[in-house]
Amino acid sequence: MNTDTDASIRQTDTDALLARLSAVEKGYIADPYVRRFVPARGRWEPRGPLMNVGTYVRGRAVDGLVEGWFEGAAREGRSVQVVSMGAGSDTRFWRVATGEYRDLLRVYVEIDFAEVTSKKAMAIRKSKELSEVLGDVRVENGGTTVHGEKYHLLAADLRLGPETTLGRLLEPILDWSVATLLLFECVLVYMEPGASDGILRWFAGHVEGPLGGIVYEMFGLEDAFGKVMVENLKARGVLLPGAVPYSSVEKLPGRFLGTGFERAGAVTLRELWRGLGAEERARICGLEGLDEVEELVLVLGHYGVTWGLRGTWSAWDKAGEAQRQRED
Repeated sequence: MNTDTDASIRQTDTDALLARLSAVEKGYIADPYVRRFVPARGRWEPRGPLMNVGTYVRGRAVDGLVEGWFEGAAREGRSVQVVSMGAGSDTRFWRVATGEYRDLLRVYVEIDFAEVTSKKAMAIRKSKELSEVLGDVRVENGGTTVHGEKYHLLAADLRLGPETTLGRLLEPILDWSVATLLLFECVLVYMEPGASDGILRWFAGHVEGPLGGIVYEMFGLEDAFGKVMVENLKARGVLLPGAVPYSSVEKLPGRFLGTGFERAGAVTLRELWRGLGAEERARICGLEGLDEVEELVLVLGHYGVTWGLRGTWSAWDKAGEAQRQRED
């Protein structure tokens, strides 16, 4: 009998990794590092057009906000530190560390379950392409922790509370005066709202410089389609307690506004998809001949990107355009 109740949550990282690989293979996005995290002997099936388009829109949205944060830092002559929680097999560090804003990056921290970080650490050790970006590498704590010159992979259960987990791990690494960006991609939705709010409050109470947060997750699951999503995931052993307070996109900014952030906004992937313009939508649909546009719009309407900000910072002035159009 399997008593590992978190195994189903960890499996969602594998699902996301293979979805990203599929989107890369089909030409939706570019990511030269994603294949390094896919086991060489593993078999995988390409995802369908609906999932590939969803991965594209998600990546475009989060990438745009991250790039906006670095652009704001460049304008103000600041360095940036990033903390990605529930990072899984994400490749963002490598893309940032080899990209346009690599010189602005002070430190990049990833946190996840030990079972997840151990697999990622092994992939890093096996790949010269991954490890050489880190510079001098130290692997510690039985292979669950990796320290590079700017990169830190740490093992922790975020549900246990920031005072006992994040403080111990991050105090030796972070500089609280530096502009700090928090990333949560499909992680808070698996946590009780009180636990996720506690993490945001903890950072708001420690970071002295500009503080930003980006959340990507499901929401609005009370309608018929949302209930089907919930039941399908429940059948796999995945529960979504973090989605309960957020029945609409208008409620999503409250996650940040109630935890010490000063400004916040949110958009659905459906709004972002429609905002691409007819020419770009036609290009994306033409990659695989997508003809399930109505279903795509329905799915994208249940995923949102939320951002929160504290401090004088112009990094995301353009991020609220879709939100403002909705409110108008």
